[in-house]
Amino acid sequence: MSQTSTEPVLSKTGEPTYRLEIHTDAYDIRVYEPYLVAEVIVPGPAESASSEGFRLLAAYIFGGNNGAHRLEMTAPVTQTPVKLPMTAPVTQSPAGDGFRVRFAMPAGYTMQTLPVPDDPRVTLAEVPALRVAVLRYSGRWTEKNYAEHLAELRATLTAAGITTHGEPILARYNAPYVLPFLRRNEVWLTLN
Repeated sequence: MSQTSTEPVLSKTGEPTYRLEIHTDAYDIRVYEPYLVAEVIVPGPAESASSEGFRLLAAYIFGGNNGAHRLEMTAPVTQTPVKLPMTAPVTQSPAGDGFRVRFAMPAGYTMQTLPVPDDPRVTLAEVPALRVAVLRYSGRWTEKNYAEHLAELRATLTAAGITTHGEPILARYNAPYVLPFLRRNEVWLTLN
Protein backbone atom coordinates (compact mmCIF):
# COMPACT_ATOMS: atom_id res chain seq x y z
CA MET A 1 0.00 0.00 0.00
CA SER A 2 1.38 3.39 -0.98
CA GLN A 3 0.56 6.80 0.46
CA THR A 4 1.80 10.27 -0.49
CA SER A 5 2.09 13.40 1.62
CA THR A 6 3.16 17.00 1.16
CA GLU A 7 3.36 17.93 4.85
CA PRO A 8 6.86 18.32 6.33
CA VAL A 9 7.76 15.90 9.09
CA LEU A 10 9.26 17.57 12.15
CA SER A 11 10.95 15.61 14.91
CA LYS A 12 11.22 16.10 18.65
CA THR A 13 14.72 14.56 18.57
CA GLY A 14 16.28 17.24 16.37
CA GLU A 15 16.15 15.35 13.09
CA PRO A 16 16.48 17.28 9.85
CA THR A 17 13.13 18.30 8.38
CA TYR A 18 11.82 16.25 5.48
CA ARG A 19 8.69 15.75 3.44
CA LEU A 20 7.37 12.21 3.18
CA GLU A 21 6.75 11.78 -0.54
CA ILE A 22 5.76 8.10 -0.57
CA HIS A 23 5.17 5.56 2.19
CA THR A 24 4.86 1.87 1.38
CA ASP A 25 5.07 -1.24 3.52
CA ALA A 26 8.57 -1.84 2.14
CA TYR A 27 10.16 1.65 2.02
CA ASP A 28 9.63 5.40 2.27
CA ILE A 29 10.71 8.11 -0.13
CA ARG A 30 11.69 11.31 1.70
CA VAL A 31 12.77 14.73 0.51
CA TYR A 32 15.07 16.39 3.04
CA GLU A 33 15.54 20.14 3.27
CA PRO A 34 19.18 21.32 3.36
CA TYR A 35 20.74 20.91 6.80
CA LEU A 36 24.06 21.49 8.54
CA VAL A 37 26.39 18.77 9.78
CA ALA A 38 29.66 18.30 11.60
CA GLU A 39 31.62 15.54 9.87
CA VAL A 40 34.83 13.57 9.89
CA ILE A 41 36.35 11.15 7.42
CA VAL A 42 37.93 8.16 9.12
CA PRO A 43 39.52 4.98 7.77
CA GLY A 44 37.66 1.66 7.83
CA PRO A 45 36.57 -0.97 8.52
CA ALA A 46 33.01 0.26 8.97
CA GLU A 47 32.50 -0.65 12.62
CA SER A 48 35.75 0.92 13.86
CA ALA A 49 35.14 3.97 11.63
CA SER A 50 31.76 4.37 13.27
CA SER A 51 33.24 4.33 16.77
CA GLU A 52 36.11 6.68 15.92
CA GLY A 53 33.86 9.09 14.00
CA PHE A 54 31.30 9.17 16.80
CA ARG A 55 34.01 9.85 19.40
CA LEU A 56 35.48 12.77 17.43
CA LEU A 57 32.09 14.34 16.71
CA ALA A 58 30.82 13.86 20.26
CA ALA A 59 33.92 15.70 21.53
CA TYR A 60 32.99 18.62 19.26
CA ILE A 61 29.34 18.90 20.34
CA PHE A 62 30.16 18.44 24.04
CA GLY A 63 32.48 21.45 24.10
CA GLY A 64 35.49 20.72 21.89
CA ASN A 65 35.01 23.97 20.01
CA ASN A 66 35.88 27.64 20.27
CA GLY A 67 34.04 28.96 23.27
CA ALA A 68 33.38 25.45 24.63
CA HIS A 69 29.73 25.60 23.55
CA ARG A 70 27.68 22.48 24.19
CA LEU A 71 25.34 21.58 21.35
CA GLU A 72 22.31 19.34 21.75
CA MET A 73 22.57 15.80 20.42
CA THR A 74 20.49 15.28 17.31
CA ALA A 75 19.68 12.34 15.07
CA PRO A 76 20.54 10.64 12.86
CA VAL A 77 24.24 9.91 12.91
CA THR A 78 25.01 8.97 9.32
CA GLN A 79 27.86 7.03 7.79
CA THR A 80 28.75 6.84 4.09
CA PRO A 81 31.65 5.00 2.43
CA VAL A 82 34.17 7.26 0.68
CA LYS A 83 37.35 6.66 -1.26
CA LEU A 84 40.30 8.10 0.59
CA PRO A 85 42.52 10.28 -1.62
CA MET A 86 45.99 9.13 -2.58
CA THR A 87 48.59 11.03 -0.59
CA ALA A 88 52.36 11.13 -0.44
CA PRO A 89 54.52 9.63 0.75
CA VAL A 90 53.38 6.15 -0.12
CA THR A 91 54.03 3.78 2.77
CA GLN A 92 53.66 0.04 3.05
CA SER A 93 50.47 0.38 5.11
CA PRO A 94 47.42 0.32 2.83
CA ALA A 95 45.15 3.34 3.23
CA GLY A 96 42.05 1.41 2.20
CA ASP A 97 38.61 2.93 2.08
CA GLY A 98 37.20 5.33 4.60
CA PHE A 99 33.86 6.54 5.88
CA ARG A 100 32.26 9.95 6.27
CA VAL A 101 30.53 10.09 9.66
CA ARG A 102 28.13 12.99 10.25
CA PHE A 103 26.15 14.50 13.10
CA ALA A 104 23.22 16.68 12.06
CA MET A 105 23.48 20.07 13.74
CA PRO A 106 20.61 21.51 15.77
CA ALA A 107 18.13 23.73 13.93
CA GLY A 108 18.63 27.47 14.21
CA TYR A 109 22.36 27.53 13.50
CA THR A 110 24.02 28.81 10.33
CA MET A 111 27.51 28.11 9.03
CA GLN A 112 28.48 31.47 10.54
CA THR A 113 27.00 30.80 13.99
CA LEU A 114 28.12 27.20 14.59
CA PRO A 115 31.12 27.06 16.93
CA VAL A 116 34.42 26.27 15.20
CA PRO A 117 35.73 22.76 16.01
CA ASP A 118 38.94 22.56 18.02
CA ASP A 119 39.94 19.35 16.21
CA PRO A 120 40.94 20.06 12.59
CA ARG A 121 39.63 16.64 11.54
CA VAL A 122 36.07 17.83 12.32
CA THR A 123 34.61 20.02 9.58
CA LEU A 124 31.27 21.75 9.15
CA ALA A 125 29.22 21.43 5.97
CA GLU A 126 25.77 21.95 4.52
CA VAL A 127 24.02 18.90 3.12
CA PRO A 128 21.99 20.05 0.10
CA ALA A 129 18.36 19.08 -0.38
CA LEU A 130 18.25 15.32 -0.67
CA ARG A 131 15.69 12.83 -2.02
CA VAL A 132 16.18 9.33 -0.63
CA ALA A 133 14.55 5.92 -0.50
CA VAL A 134 14.63 4.67 3.09
CA LEU A 135 14.38 1.22 4.66
CA ARG A 136 13.91 1.25 8.44
CA TYR A 137 15.07 -1.67 10.59
CA SER A 138 16.08 -2.51 14.16
CA GLY A 139 18.91 -4.56 15.58
CA ARG A 140 22.60 -4.37 16.25
CA TRP A 141 24.95 -2.02 14.42
CA THR A 142 26.82 -4.67 12.50
CA GLU A 143 28.07 -4.70 8.94
CA LYS A 144 26.09 -7.92 8.33
CA ASN A 145 22.78 -6.40 9.49
CA TYR A 146 23.41 -3.28 7.41
CA ALA A 147 24.41 -5.28 4.29
CA GLU A 148 21.28 -7.45 4.50
CA HIS A 149 18.97 -4.44 4.70
CA LEU A 150 20.86 -2.57 1.97
CA ALA A 151 20.44 -5.59 -0.36
CA GLU A 152 16.73 -5.78 0.53
CA LEU A 153 16.19 -2.08 -0.25
CA ARG A 154 18.11 -2.31 -3.54
CA ALA A 155 16.11 -5.37 -4.64
CA THR A 156 12.78 -3.74 -3.71
CA LEU A 157 13.62 -0.54 -5.58
CA THR A 158 14.86 -2.44 -8.64
CA ALA A 159 11.60 -4.43 -8.72
CA ALA A 160 9.68 -1.12 -8.54
CA GLY A 161 11.75 0.36 -11.40
CA ILE A 162 13.36 2.99 -9.17
CA THR A 163 17.00 3.87 -9.86
CA THR A 164 19.46 5.21 -7.31
CA HIS A 165 22.88 6.82 -7.48
CA GLY A 166 25.81 7.44 -5.18
CA GLU A 167 26.89 5.57 -2.10
CA PRO A 168 24.40 4.19 0.44
CA ILE A 169 23.98 5.99 3.75
CA LEU A 170 23.58 4.26 7.11
CA ALA A 171 21.50 6.35 9.54
CA ARG A 172 21.38 5.54 13.25
CA TYR A 173 19.05 7.26 15.71
CA ASN A 174 19.69 5.80 19.15
CA ALA A 175 22.30 5.90 21.88
CA PRO A 176 24.55 2.82 22.21
CA TYR A 177 22.82 1.77 25.45
CA VAL A 178 19.42 1.33 23.73
CA LEU A 179 18.59 -2.37 23.43
CA PRO A 180 19.15 -3.55 19.84
CA PHE A 181 15.53 -4.62 19.25
CA LEU A 182 14.42 -1.07 20.14
CA ARG A 183 16.94 0.71 17.90
CA ARG A 184 15.92 2.69 14.83
CA ASN A 185 18.37 2.17 12.00
CA GLU A 186 17.88 3.13 8.36
CA VAL A 187 19.51 2.60 4.99
CA TRP A 188 19.17 5.56 2.59
CA LEU A 189 19.72 5.41 -1.16
CA THR A 190 19.79 8.68 -3.08
CA LEU A 191 17.25 9.20 -5.84
CA ASN A 192 17.11 11.70 -8.69
